Amino acid sequence: MKFTETRLKGAFLVRLEPLEDERGFFARTWCVREFGSFGLETRLVQCNISYNRRKGTLRGMHFQVPPFEEDKLVRCTRGTVHDVIVDLRRKSETFGKHIGVILSAENRFMLHIPKGFAHGFLTLEDDTEVHYQMSEFYVPESARGVAYDDPAFGIIWPLPVSLISPKDLSWNRYAA
Repeated sequence: MKFTETRLKGAFLVRLEPLEDERGFFARTWCVREFGSFGLETRLVQCNISYNRRKGTLRGMHFQVPPFEEDKLVRCTRGTVHDVIVDLRRKSETFGKHIGVILSAENRFMLHIPKGFAHGFLTLEDDTEVHYQMSEFYVPESARGVAYDDPAFGIIWPLPVSLISPKDLSWNRYAA
């Protein structure tokens, strides 16, 4: 795996290094030693899949508050998403900043998202599936979110949002 730190401290784009032959390829998607060598969380307790029927589906912007903050490793296994993270760590030099990356079944990139970040994505194709690995168990009472269109963050989504849950639509703007 190749790790490239993004402009948001602690967030990494992870590229697979496939070993190819006439059958196809084999690639490692997780290694405690490699993630640990970059100072990244190596505890994984839960894996989730998000299946999205329609292009233009938005999920986000989600996070969990202490003591249940979570690191996430996100990969798109079918289709394509515009994946966005926002640094909500008040003492961070990149507080309030965001990045967006394309994750797809074709490019096989993964995004490591540290604790203290809001996360969301917009599907760019029908029938898109996203796989998450988490460092903490989901605790409903700790779940929070911020408005996907909060002007404080200035996120530009590449397509109009055509489908979003009532809960995700109800998130307030971020109060710094």
